[in-house]
Amino acid sequence: MTLYKLIDHTADLGIEVTGRTKRELFTKAALSLMDIVVERKGTPAGVEEKALTVEGSDPADLLINYLREILYLFNGEALIIGKCDITKCDNKKLAARLFLESYDKKKHVMKTEIKAVTYHGLSVERSKKGWKARIIFDV
Repeated sequence: MTLYKLIDHTADLGIEVTGRTKRELFTKAALSLMDIVVERKGTPAGVEEKALTVEGSDPADLLINYLREILYLFNGEALIIGKCDITKCDNKKLAARLFLESYDKKKHVMKTEIKAVTYHGLSVERSKKGWKARIIFDV
């Protein structure tokens, strides 16, 4: 399963994510962010479960806020998402159970440092085939 497609962007890193449902879109966006940031080696050790709830003014704002929380978990708490189970996802609120492991230099390799998730070029759209998002990361 392909999580995301890289898109050309002048100075930053952009991705396009698709999903049949909004829950699938948000799940794939979170896993894509982690895939861009870190490479895993071996099996996860000591998985921690964490509940996360975010709000936004619309689906695009909600996606940005969700990805910012995930980026904070990595940058601020050295936690990597291995799996996420979105339990609620409407246009303005998302609740998820995240399954996390601690970053370990012996098991993980930094691929790309992402400083921020931006509103620049952001889009979240529904189509006949499902949902599509374009997201730009400040690297």
